[in-house]
Amino acid sequence: MTSSPPPFGASSESGSQASRTCYRHSDRETGVSCTRCERPICPDCMVEASVGFQCPACVSEGNRGTRRPRTTFGGRPVARPYVTWTILGMMVAGFIAQLGTSDPIGRAGASPLVLEFAMLGLGHMDGVLLGVVAGEWYRLITAAFLHGSVFHLLFNGYAMYVLGTQLERWLGHGRFLALWVLGALSGSVLSLLVAPHQLSVGASGAIFALFGAVFVVGRRLRLDLRMVGVLLVVNLVLTFLVPQISWTAHIGGLVAGFLVGAVFAYLPGGSAGNTARTVTHVLLTAAFTAVLVALVVAAPLVILG
Repeated sequence: MTSSPPPFGASSESGSQASRTCYRHSDRETGVSCTRCERPICPDCMVEASVGFQCPACVSEGNRGTRRPRTTFGGRPVARPYVTWTILGMMVAGFIAQLGTSDPIGRAGASPLVLEFAMLGLGHMDGVLLGVVAGEWYRLITAAFLHGSVFHLLFNGYAMYVLGTQLERWLGHGRFLALWVLGALSGSVLSLLVAPHQLSVGASGAIFALFGAVFVVGRRLRLDLRMVGVLLVVNLVLTFLVPQISWTAHIGGLVAGFLVGAVFAYLPGGSAGNTARTVTHVLLTAAFTAVLVALVVAAPLVILG
């Protein structure tokens, strides 16, 4: 016994078929389904795929399994050097604050802000002990945002802009920030140990760290570094010839730049994955930081002993 076919335009199923609505927008009817999960999706939820359309949930799930791009040294690709710009802004803000608290002719050395936040290992004023040894550890980093003159600020700011923007794109935001901070701290720590009674300001320790890192990373990338080498030698000569320059901050920062730059550029070797590279970099930078902390803790024994 055969059955008659349904009339043209009628449903082959019993009863009327319920209208399909988008799984995210229940008030919108649609005839399109996600090619992965087959849930109905409206035009606002359609994400074009190689075949058909996918829903936002399936696209997000697929992205989680996709490896994100990385730079040669493990960092995330940088569209804009936000860390460099932020540090430059803080340097300018620090100098403006100095001028706001200086004497009428604007001598930075007379600024109470400098006396409070400049690098100083040990000193005293009106019978009160000052400096890192007296517990003012913040001086190790705050000094990097203060400067002795407009020329001093312009020189460090220009070097920061030229070197920082390139290094941040090579290393990524996180590694670049770690390099800058460790360079500034290393210059302050060497000043603490060798010239504890000298008051100093400036981001020179961090800038020399950038010089060192550019040299190491550039060699890893097989770039022509002759101009960088010339600039580095000129700055080192000026460090020891020009009076009132804190050579300890420059050398301390340069050593940090070489060491941290070598970690980021060469370790781990071989074809290590991004996870292994990141773990190695975090552990070694943490170890370097621990060494600096240990030197600061031992500084009173060196200075007072």
